[in-house]
Amino acid sequence: MVQNPGRRAALVDAAIEVLAREGARGLTFRAVDAEAGVPKGTASNYFAGRDELIRQVSRQIHRRIAPDPAEVEQVLQAPRSRELVIELLSWVNRRVATERTGYLAMLELRLEATRRPELRAELTRTVREVLDADLAFHRDAGLPGDRTGVTLLYLAMTGLMLEQLTLPGVVPQGETEALVAVLVERMLPAQ
Repeated sequence: MVQNPGRRAALVDAAIEVLAREGARGLTFRAVDAEAGVPKGTASNYFAGRDELIRQVSRQIHRRIAPDPAEVEQVLQAPRSRELVIELLSWVNRRVATERTGYLAMLELRLEATRRPELRAELTRTVREVLDADLAFHRDAGLPGDRTGVTLLYLAMTGLMLEQLTLPGVVPQGETEALVAVLVERMLPAQ
């Protein structure tokens, strides 16, 4: 396989775009080449097969949708409170709009994982690591709430993201901030 890290990263990013737009069935080497604007056959020179491309996409999506650590540090300058948790979750919710392609691609991977046991195992491991890191972040940052409450927030936010990405009219954008606030207030007891 060819070893040009910049080109490989561009191909993976192009694959994320294709996956978000066309779904897993549309994720072909030819479609990735076209999206990346490279000659036909380029992607097949970088990835041993479609499974390898999908594994690379799975890893890259999480890096792509992760917030900038400097921005996180800035937000964490506020006192540790439910209001800060509301702000953090609202911030995550706003990222769905700005990183829509990455989140849609992740949904497509999750659907594809229901049909492919090897992808299911890898994606389960990756998402579990992300959830564990989120739980540790919450605890280490001294934010209010126990593991169960934070896990429930994660699950509720995942559902909200799903609605916004697939059927945005179900929960109008103007209502999400208030819903997030109520969610936090009900899941995390006042201190």
